Amino acid sequence: MKKKNIDLDLFFTFLKIGAFTFGGGYSMIPLIDQICVKKKRWITEEEMSNILVIAESTPGPMAINCSTFVGYLQGGFPGAMLSTTGVVFPSFLIILMIAMFLDHFLEIQLVANAFKGIKVAVGVLILYAAFHMCSHQKKEWLPQIILVSACVGILCIHFFSWHIASTILLLLAGSVTLIWDLIRRYALKKGGKQE
Repeated sequence: MKKKNIDLDLFFTFLKIGAFTFGGGYSMIPLIDQICVKKKRWITEEEMSNILVIAESTPGPMAINCSTFVGYLQGGFPGAMLSTTGVVFPSFLIILMIAMFLDHFLEIQLVANAFKGIKVAVGVLILYAAFHMCSHQKKEWLPQIILVSACVGILCIHFFSWHIASTILLLLAGSVTLIWDLIRRYALKKGGKQE
């Protein structure tokens, strides 16, 4: 009975997140954090940070990946399926309705004006998600250097129109961290032997 309740809770929680968030994956992060970490305590802040890194690094939309990982942690494979279905269903339904009934949806002046306001709100939500991730990052020098370097890299790519995919920055950041971790482990192991 408990398993059934958590599965239903996962489905309806992510259904609500999918229904009341505009702007895609990044704008959903504050709501996922608010509900899954603070309210329901399904995951910790550290697990949320790890999930965000994994969700960004794997193929697919950010919000869907996040919901899948949270669902899997809480309810295994069925929880992952129900969470993913819940977060996708509202968007699927809305797009289906628009495609079926409104040929020129965005040409309606009222809708176009509403989307102008939504764009601003989505930008604020994405900035909030970025600040939230930075504030919960470990206060170590290497992550701080990677953060600053990635920001500078993204700005250079944008302003100078360099043809470098952002995935290259992700791979570089992961490689630097992995190499640093291997060096640190080797040094600790060697130091332990000397004692």
